[in-house]
Amino acid sequence: MSGAMIYKILRQAEWADFQTRGQTKGAPIDLADGFIHFSTAAQVRETAAKHFAGQDDLVLAAIEDSAVVDALTWEISRNDQLFPHLFRALHQGDVSWCIPLKLGADGHIFPDDLK
Repeated sequence: MSGAMIYKILRQAEWADFQTRGQTKGAPIDLADGFIHFSTAAQVRETAAKHFAGQDDLVLAAIEDSAVVDALTWEISRNDQLFPHLFRALHQGDVSWCIPLKLGADGHIFPDDLK
């Protein structure tokens, strides 16, 4: 799936720590599982609703999968879908862009052009 964007939702405190350290091994769930969980554009809205419902202190980071291909594995997870999992730290240089993930009346507000 090279050349596709994958997405990581981080809490503001996790993002700030990532900025300070220059790398992250992810959120507590990532540390417990031994890899960093990502979602595709088709999956990230459901991920936000399931794991971050009602939270408004979030950042959406976009990573081109080819930037992390050395340690990226696609594994079956929720609803028998393939999800991208990173088996190394995520580095600042891996991130293509990031935006605050605002909370609206009907859930999180994602960019219209997410792909």
